[in-house]
Amino acid sequence: MRSNRIRLSAVALLSAATLFLSGCSQGGDPAENAANEVAASEAPASEKPEPSEKPSPTKETDEVVLKPGDNSDKVRELQARLVQVKHLKAVPNGNYGPATEGGVAEYQAAQKLEVTGIVTASTWEQLTSQTKAPTKDELFPKKQVLGHGDNNDKVRELQARLKQLDHFKDKPTGFYGDVTLAAVKAYQQAAGLEPTGTVFEDTWEKLTSQTRQPTADELKPPVELPTVDASQADLDDRCMTGRVLCISKTSKKLAWVIDGKVHKLLDVRFGAKGYETREGVFSVYWKSREHVSTIYDSAMPFAMFFDGGQAVHYSENFAQNGYTGGSYGCVNVRDYEGIKWLFDTQVKTGDKVVIHW
Repeated sequence: MRSNRIRLSAVALLSAATLFLSGCSQGGDPAENAANEVAASEAPASEKPEPSEKPSPTKETDEVVLKPGDNSDKVRELQARLVQVKHLKAVPNGNYGPATEGGVAEYQAAQKLEVTGIVTASTWEQLTSQTKAPTKDELFPKKQVLGHGDNNDKVRELQARLKQLDHFKDKPTGFYGDVTLAAVKAYQQAAGLEPTGTVFEDTWEKLTSQTRQPTADELKPPVELPTVDASQADLDDRCMTGRVLCISKTSKKLAWVIDGKVHKLLDVRFGAKGYETREGVFSVYWKSREHVSTIYDSAMPFAMFFDGGQAVHYSENFAQNGYTGGSYGCVNVRDYEGIKWLFDTQVKTGDKVVIHW
C-alpha cells in the first residue's frame, strides 16, 4: 500500500511539472490537480465524463475545375470570362499560364474567395454567375495587324495599297493617323468587313489579295522640293553640307537645307528666360508625331528631338500669340503645314540640327 502511494505521488509530481512547463493552469494546487488527473485516467470507462462537444466533421474539399498547366477550350472560356470582369488583359489562347493564374488570383481576392490562382468549383460558379457565355469573337479574338498611332514601314505599305484602290489620297507617310483610319474604314465597308478603322488579320488578308506589292516609288514617292527665296535665310557655315535644320536665333528663322540649298524657310521662336534653347550642332535622335509633354502637359505635334527634351515642333500658342511668349527650351514653329511637310516627307532620324546666332 505504501509503495502504491509513493508511485502515485511520483506520477502526480511529474504531471504537475508538465503542466507548469506547458504554461497550462487549471487553478488550485498543481499536485492535487495532477493527482486528480491520474485518478480520472485510472477510473473505469463507465465513470469517465463524456466529452462536452463532438469533433466537427471534416469540411468537404472544393473540387478543382482548372489549374495552371491545363490547355483546353475550357481554359479559353475561363480567360474570356476573366476579360469580361477586367481581371485579364491577355488574349484568350487556351493555355493556363502565369497571366491566367494571376487573373484568377485577382478575381478571387476581389470576390473574397480563398486566393489560390486555381479555379475551384466555388470560383467557377461565382465567375459564371457574373459573366455571360463568351461569343466566338471573345473566345477567338481577331489579331490586330496595324492600328491608330502606329508609325512604321508596314503602315506605309498599307497606305500605298489603299491608294491603289482609291481609298487613300495622300502620299504614304508611314503614320497611322485619323486620315488613315478613315481610309481603312472606307475600305472595310466597301469590302463587306466590319468598319472598325483598325487593320485586323481579316482586313489585311483581303486587302493584300486585292492589291499588288507597292513599288519603291509608291511607298516613298519622289518629292518635288519647293523653290525658296534664300536671301532671307541666315545660314551658318556648318549648314552648308548634308541635310540640315539650320536655325538662326538672330533672324528667328528655320531653314531646311540640303547640300547648301535652302528648300524651306519657317518662322521660329525659342525658350523663354530661364529656359534658353541651347546652341550648337546636334542631330535628330527621335521623331514623335503627336507628342505630349509629360512634364508640362502640353501638346508638341511633329516633335523632332535633338538634345535631351529640346525639340523642334509645332506650337499653337506661337501661331496665336506670336513672339509675345516663349517655350520651355524647344524651337517653336507656327506654320502647321510647313512643319508637317518637314516631319512627313523630309527630316529623318540622324539629320543634322544647327542652332546658332
